[in-house]
Amino acid sequence: MALSIAIDGPAGAGKSTIAKRVADSLNIVYVDTGAMYRAIALYMIRTKTDVNEELSVCAALTDVKIDVVFKDGTQALLLNGEDVNAFIRTPEVSEAASIVSSYGPVREKLVAEQRRLAQNTDMIMDGRDIGTCVLPNASLKIYLTASSAVRAKRRYLELAAAGSECDLDEIQRGIEVRDERDMNREISPLRKADDAKLIDSSYMTIDEVVEQILWYVRRL
Repeated sequence: MALSIAIDGPAGAGKSTIAKRVADSLNIVYVDTGAMYRAIALYMIRTKTDVNEELSVCAALTDVKIDVVFKDGTQALLLNGEDVNAFIRTPEVSEAASIVSSYGPVREKLVAEQRRLAQNTDMIMDGRDIGTCVLPNASLKIYLTASSAVRAKRRYLELAAAGSECDLDEIQRGIEVRDERDMNREISPLRKADDAKLIDSSYMTIDEVVEQILWYVRRL
């Protein structure tokens, strides 16, 4: 049976960074499910489809093809054949992704792909509903969180380092709005699976979080 590790948690908790490090340590594949939703959001933005109009977004889905390919264990996300990894981390795409991910047809399309990827491959997958919905029988489930203030500071430093102008208070407000939306959406809301291990990374280093997860893996 393939090893599957599910990491869930709110925006900015460090899921992607941690998952990549764990994947490298275990020599398994890392799947960034949030990037898949971001790719759909990017498509809607590029085609000027109103992401607040569910019917319009769902109608446009027929023209969207998402492919996940792995090069030396690294995920490349293709939107209609184009590698869009470099275009999906902007605040505009983040906000749009949070909205479109609440729509049933969008989730159905991507959950099916995510489950297919996990069938025969040792992997770690992060997102909002991996342990509760996508991989309910995962070998290990982690719920990774941190305070909204800490998550906002991390995102601020990341954007500033990339040369983007940003406002810390605005970033924190945006994170709290996303938390509210993700936790209260009707379909697959963000929540800790009953059998998930809770890790609060507010006052932990990346290395400490990675080691904690590896400790759990060693005890499977």
